[in-house]
Amino acid sequence: MNKLFVLLFAIIMSCTSTPSQSSRNAGSSGDILASEPQGGTETAGFTIIKDEAELQKIIKGNSGLIDLGKDTPPVNYPPFPENKKVILYNLGTFRSGNHAITQIKSLSVKDNVLYVEVPLKESGGMEIQVISQPWLIFTAPSDYQFNSVELKYSK
Repeated sequence: MNKLFVLLFAIIMSCTSTPSQSSRNAGSSGDILASEPQGGTETAGFTIIKDEAELQKIIKGNSGLIDLGKDTPPVNYPPFPENKKVILYNLGTFRSGNHAITQIKSLSVKDNVLYVEVPLKESGGMEIQVISQPWLIFTAPSDYQFNSVELKYSK
């Protein structure tokens, strides 16, 4: 009986001593810096943005902003966050519906994959078929190490 108690205690201690990366990262949320329903690439993918100049260039290029002269209001670019990774994620091509992401519920990393949990939007009824290529720029903690990004839709 005593050996069983020691074995059980050792198992419990080994499980609680080092948290896994996914449980440590579970529940962290990212901030959306920009999100648009058009202007992304045809295939899904991500890029890590390195500095503010690159961020401004991407936002200006992806959102299709055109300089129309002095009558256009100045563009307010989001500030480049310190101590966070900034990620551009292209969702790919969709045939109908609005697929722009407006909220990130949580971020987690498991097996070098950054999982981005976003709310599931129900698309209702008959829609006009329009090809869209949504994209978003969001932040993640700088200590997250990942090789790919995957969206997880949840209610």
